[in-house]
Amino acid sequence: MRYLLFILALLPVAGCGRQAAKPGEAAAKPVEVAALTVSARDVPMSFEFVAQTQSSRQVNIQARVSGFLERRVYTEGSMVKEGQVLFLMDAKPFQVQVDAQAASLARQQAGLEVARADLERTKPLAAQNALSQKDLDDANGQFLASAAAVEEAKARLETAKLNLSYCTIVSPVTGITGAAQLQDGTYVSPLNSLLTTVAVLSPIWVNFSVSENEIHTLREQVAKGRLRPPPDGSYVVEVLLVDGSLFPHQGRITFAAPSFSAQTGTFLLRASVDNPDGILRPNAYVRVRLTGAVRPDAILVPQRAVQQGSEGHFVWVVDKEGKAKPRPVEVGKWQGSDWLVSEGLQSGEQVIVDGALALHAGAPVVVKPGA
Repeated sequence: MRYLLFILALLPVAGCGRQAAKPGEAAAKPVEVAALTVSARDVPMSFEFVAQTQSSRQVNIQARVSGFLERRVYTEGSMVKEGQVLFLMDAKPFQVQVDAQAASLARQQAGLEVARADLERTKPLAAQNALSQKDLDDANGQFLASAAAVEEAKARLETAKLNLSYCTIVSPVTGITGAAQLQDGTYVSPLNSLLTTVAVLSPIWVNFSVSENEIHTLREQVAKGRLRPPPDGSYVVEVLLVDGSLFPHQGRITFAAPSFSAQTGTFLLRASVDNPDGILRPNAYVRVRLTGAVRPDAILVPQRAVQQGSEGHFVWVVDKEGKAKPRPVEVGKWQGSDWLVSEGLQSGEQVIVDGALALHAGAPVVVKPGA
């Protein structure tokens, strides 16, 4: 009985102890987070587009005279230099024409010498009235006709020599050759005069299109002061290859279409890029990156600091009282591993980067040292 009374006497004391340990009355424990202080600065901006390469000059190699194709000299698909021989045509018929026109010229020159001698004899006789004025006029006319015949023969000879030179077909540019369209021994005429093509590889053109919405967005950002284009709009063009690597040579925009495409509603731009090693080939798909623009007073935060809620994107900031506060933000495009924040943050504010999963509005936080 004595032990029972002792136990009953302790029960109220234990009850009072449980009331003092209510969870609601305990102080909230600060959450340890990592944060950074954001600052506004000028950030270089870039824009990427899908593009396709094009030879800056693709030449159709065609025969300029009709005749038999003697042989192909070049290797199909190889690089050729300007002036390098590609095809040879049978030159014998054209050499005969040259010889014939040369003989004709010699004959006309001989006639000219006779006419000159007759005129020289007629002039003094006509001056002494030994011959009539008509005889002088006839001699002078014969001389002029012979001189014209000589010039005509010279022109025919030059035409024959020109046709003979066309039998040796050379490349007018330095570039890569295509497949031969005709085989050796084929008779070439105006109906089948195309022999091959030569495409210039350096410089090479890179064509890409910008949509009407993208152009409108860029103009709007420039008008609002969110984007500062390069002087004179001279963007630097970088080419990204299919494996994501950066092409070693940069280019400049050299052509802009005067109007939008009626089929696609896009605006065509063309950049010229040096391609000395021939790495880029025509009709290849690449990506182009336009650099040179600047976003003034921009704020960047790591991508993991931006979260998605039911009302849009937001970040956690540390207020003056050291408490976590959700802040709606308007984000732009990614810049590497950071996200560009257009609205919602001010320079000097602390943004929580790590540890946000354990936060709620008003939760006290402590920033990790050195975070």
